[in-house]
Amino acid sequence: MNALPTPMPGRPVRGSTTGRPLMAALDLFGRRWTLRIIWELGEEPLGFRLLQRRCDGMSSSVLRQRLTELQEARLTEVLSNGDYALTPLGQDAREALHPVIEWSRRWAAEIADAPPTTPEDAVDGRRNGF
Repeated sequence: MNALPTPMPGRPVRGSTTGRPLMAALDLFGRRWTLRIIWELGEEPLGFRLLQRRCDGMSSSVLRQRLTELQEARLTEVLSNGDYALTPLGQDAREALHPVIEWSRRWAAEIADAPPTTPEDAVDGRRNGF
């Protein structure tokens, strides 16, 4: 597996050659399964196999890679019994995501209530002066 380096503030990341902290965080959180791992570890520390099952059986190689990245980013740690847990910084990240979760629910509700739009609707709207 040819892994990208762990996104870190101050290092170039996707979307930022200077590694601005927000861009580094978005790069890290945007990696497949990262948010799910943070979510699952938010309730309690978990062993590798249980975490893998809770993440819908993702491949062990991807889980290892994401856990390594999260450890390098200091969001997770390995406990003395081998379980994985969020660090205080990881818990802070999880808490910081709650407003985004609430926004996404409002967004989904608004989308569900809105009439569907299609490319044809956009053409009709231009014809009608919209």
